[in-house]
Amino acid sequence: MNTPQLIIATRESPLALWQANWVKARLLETHPSLSIELLGMTTQADRMLDISLSTVGGKGLFVKELEEALLDKRADIAVHSMKDVPMELPSGLCIPIVCEREDPRDAFVSNEFSSITALPSGAVVGTSSLRRQSQLLSLRPDLTIVHLRGNVNTRLAKLDRGEYAAIILAAAGLKRLGLQERIRAFLSIEESLPAAGQGILGIECREADEQTLQLIAVLKDSPSMACITAERAMCLRIGGGCQAPVAAFADITENKLTLRGLVARIDGSLILRAQESGTLDQAEQIGIKVANELLSQGAEDILSCLRKA
Repeated sequence: MNTPQLIIATRESPLALWQANWVKARLLETHPSLSIELLGMTTQADRMLDISLSTVGGKGLFVKELEEALLDKRADIAVHSMKDVPMELPSGLCIPIVCEREDPRDAFVSNEFSSITALPSGAVVGTSSLRRQSQLLSLRPDLTIVHLRGNVNTRLAKLDRGEYAAIILAAAGLKRLGLQERIRAFLSIEESLPAAGQGILGIECREADEQTLQLIAVLKDSPSMACITAERAMCLRIGGGCQAPVAAFADITENKLTLRGLVARIDGSLILRAQESGTLDQAEQIGIKVANELLSQGAEDILSCLRKA
């Protein structure tokens, strides 16, 4: 009998490799006879580190080559940080599985200062995210926000060289890489509402690949799937791409799902917020309701100005 095989497409950054190997280990716990290989790939976003994502087309550039490997059957699954995945997938592909969410918050990282409030006026803060930038400037309009790209270790090295007073990173990535000691403070969801899918790993595969769908089913986390469904439904309805200053975060308390949504001007001078709650099976409808409320407040005006810029 042939040994079942699975090939995982992954970026080659330390965090992406950690995520792919974590999925590999979880699958082998349930399917010990499975043969699993990693197909490491360098994406267009990895090759264009000197240009902001909003300029070159957004975070979808992190997944394009991986999806091409799925479509031409060089790989069976791809492991993604869900905050990097465009709201619409290529025909023939699906994300049937998301894993349990890690800490969704943004993290304040600095060698000199203990929090955002402790930063002096004019301090240089690094981030690649317009979502983070807008919320930071809403809290501290006196800060200087400077573009920051690269993998986690590259960003930390730039901080350590003194190029920034502080940088903002996803707490999930730092924790997964064992770098939680670098976190000086966590930003609350009131201070910095997370990106849709932040902290969630998703597994993408071909819709028609029944064998792979059965193999990966053991990794599904239903509460996280409900949250990501609401978050992505909001973003899809509102039309905010990954590079826009849009945030969506759902959490579950006593079987009630609450989604908070946000659309902001890049300079933080205007932030629109909306919130809806309901049952887990209403996740998609909740996302659409939050989007419609934001649109009624003028979200389209903000996003259309960005698209014209």
